Amino acid sequence: MGRSLSLSLAITDTLFIAYWTAAMLAQVGMIHLPPSWMYAGYGEPRVTAWNWSFFPVDLAFSGVGLFAVRAARRGDALWRPLALISLILTQVAGLMAVGYWALLGEFDPSWFLPNLALVLWPMIFLPRLICDLAIRPEAMG
Repeated sequence: MGRSLSLSLAITDTLFIAYWTAAMLAQVGMIHLPPSWMYAGYGEPRVTAWNWSFFPVDLAFSGVGLFAVRAARRGDALWRPLALISLILTQVAGLMAVGYWALLGEFDPSWFLPNLALVLWPMIFLPRLICDLAIRPEAMG
């Protein structure tokens, strides 16, 4: 795994775990997150439910991505399929959010652009990773 992919996965995945930790602490009342720092509709039950609907996919791509980085550091070829899964789930999560905000006509850069980045940055790594897996099927494990 190249340094740029490793760093991209580690940063994205760690930030998502931190986000969900903060969201969980706010949900149970242990911390207060100012609505001005959050997305449009923060605190409204339907929007809160929408946000929490991302929890499973975000944790999945974060966990799988961090496992991919760890596997690569150990020299385990399993990192390739794990990274592929993580990158695709990252794109899916970003696309779902971008679609939601676009349908509502909400283009607040503080929320729209980071989600758009989740759609775009995996595309830097996906073509090569897919080719590597197609050319070297033994890289699947």
